[in-house]
Amino acid sequence: MDQNVDSLLKLYDALAEFAVAYGFQLLGALVFLAIGWKLAGWIGRRIGTVAENRGLDVTLSRFLGNLTKFLLLGTVFVITLGNFGIAIAPLIALAGASAFGATFAIQGPLSNYGAGLSIILSRPFVVGDTIVVKHASGVVEEVTLAHTILSGEDGERIIVPNKEIVGEILVNSDARRIVEGRLLIRRASDVERAIETVRATLAAHGDLDDAPAPVVGIEDFELAGIAVGYRYWVASRRYFELRYGVNGAILAALAEAGIELSPPPGAVLAMANE
Repeated sequence: MDQNVDSLLKLYDALAEFAVAYGFQLLGALVFLAIGWKLAGWIGRRIGTVAENRGLDVTLSRFLGNLTKFLLLGTVFVITLGNFGIAIAPLIALAGASAFGATFAIQGPLSNYGAGLSIILSRPFVVGDTIVVKHASGVVEEVTLAHTILSGEDGERIIVPNKEIVGEILVNSDARRIVEGRLLIRRASDVERAIETVRATLAAHGDLDDAPAPVVGIEDFELAGIAVGYRYWVASRRYFELRYGVNGAILAALAEAGIELSPPPGAVLAMANE
């Protein structure tokens, strides 16, 4: 029993000695780490705001702010470890060796980070632009080192890995998208009147962009009739809404003008074979 009491007393003395020797040092290090964390976040946000006010785009401004934040956090962490007498050089060497070994296991994420850095620095698009890459399209909401987040017209979030963007054919139309339509007019109808009807309908639609102006004209000549094509620009976030509305307005205007649409080419061939 006395031996157990002596052991507990020795443990208590060791803990007390440790608390006296390192207690205030540990508390000071934790306070320093907390203050450094808050300060690094504030400085990072401040640099991002200043960069935006200076005319830099949102993507690059956020990157500079986050980079500054992580550099300051790394500095604070190193200083905190130094206060405990922990040598930093062996840790850095171990981290470097581990990173080299892990490179082969995480080539996918690393390639995304490299592609993200390329996008942020070269800026082929920025937040607010409308891009089309492979089978994805939408308005750019955010660009990170790992991926790019797009927003569709229905509010869906489309996350595209950055390695799928760099090196691919990319279409950037700022905040707009182009709508291309095609009508097949009977040869017996007044094609010029049909073109003027479509042009007047587009001009009367107040929600379309007027720069560049809508274009209407004869696109092609087919067996079933004359193909009339038209092109106009709309806001990306209202692409389908405006496209469907314009199609309905054009159909009503053509009917009112007495202009008939031609049946599909397959139907014409079927009628010819009867």
